[in-house]
Amino acid sequence: MGVTGADVVLVGQFSAKEKNFVALMDAAAAELTARGARVVGRITQRRGVSDGGVRKMNLPYSSRTLLSSGKALEVAALCEETDADLVVFVTSLTDRQQNVLTGIFDRPATSLTEIIDVG
Repeated sequence: MGVTGADVVLVGQFSAKEKNFVALMDAAAAELTARGARVVGRITQRRGVSDGGVRKMNLPYSSRTLLSSGKALEVAALCEETDADLVVFVTSLTDRQQNVLTGIFDRPATSLTEIIDVG
């Protein structure tokens, strides 16, 4: 999937144990920019940061969306606000997740690895 000229919302989902999540998001944004995309927004979902989140760490994340429902709505709103062409996840997505997220965001959702593998 080509991203040249696309306005992109970048989404990262990280465990609270991942201390370098900002650097990972920056590296992903740099990779997209190097491929001709314009990153128009960033959203990060962190699991296990709050007391409630720590208690939920052993529960599975949503296998349908990879995000909490509130965070998915936040991404959708940012897509509308920025008129983004594409949503790119730092983490890999299954085909089912791509389809569900594309429907929620009303624009294609893909993973960074898919962009890199094609490019």
